[in-house]
Amino acid sequence: MGGDGMLNIAIVEDDPQAAGLLTAYLDRYAQERGTSCNSVIFNDAVDFLTGYKASFDLVFMDIELPGLDGMEAARRLREVDRSVVLIFVTNMANFAVKGYEVDALDFIVKPVAYFPFSIKLDRAVKRLESRQERELLVPAEDGVVCLKCSEVTYIEVMQHRITYHTREKSYTGYGSLKKIEPLLPEKVFAKCNSCYVVNLRYVRQVKDFSVLVGKDWLAISHARRKPFLSALNEYIGSME
Repeated sequence: MGGDGMLNIAIVEDDPQAAGLLTAYLDRYAQERGTSCNSVIFNDAVDFLTGYKASFDLVFMDIELPGLDGMEAARRLREVDRSVVLIFVTNMANFAVKGYEVDALDFIVKPVAYFPFSIKLDRAVKRLESRQERELLVPAEDGVVCLKCSEVTYIEVMQHRITYHTREKSYTGYGSLKKIEPLLPEKVFAKCNSCYVVNLRYVRQVKDFSVLVGKDWLAISHARRKPFLSALNEYIGSME
């Protein structure tokens, strides 16, 4: 969500009438809730994914799309954007179960009625508000970079050096965890040992005393294993 509270929404729908109905519902919702919505309609998934930039807060994805179907499009979307809220719009309720594979928040069955639509949109807004961005000033080669906490996969501490790892690159400087931890969103980051603070959003797998964060396996200490798993379970529960 933008600083002004505007919702940026993508509607991936090949049926002009269905897309128009969703747009009308968004206008009604914005008027009733005293907010604003900016929506962009894509007629097919390929058009939506081509040159995709993580600028949307929410995506309404039709499952029955020509060419690349909505479920496969969602899988590809998650490869480049794991944080955007995803809601499926479908004629087939049985496909909704598969939505959990791509971290879909919910699904709406056609024909779409306004009341269930508004309830699900309320839920999406609640999730977005819980993710309000905090930013960190981190060192870079040419000075300082303002880095969103959601972009940090994990933080590594070795002696007095701190490395902020993201999916694209890493930034290293000097500091201490005591100063960094209060700046991190509560219940989103957790220590897996004395050297690593993990963004729970990027946890892919836990195996014995190791955790896969993005593409990196990190060690979980015996002392931190129970509180780390507890924090992870609480985070997963908050996303449901």
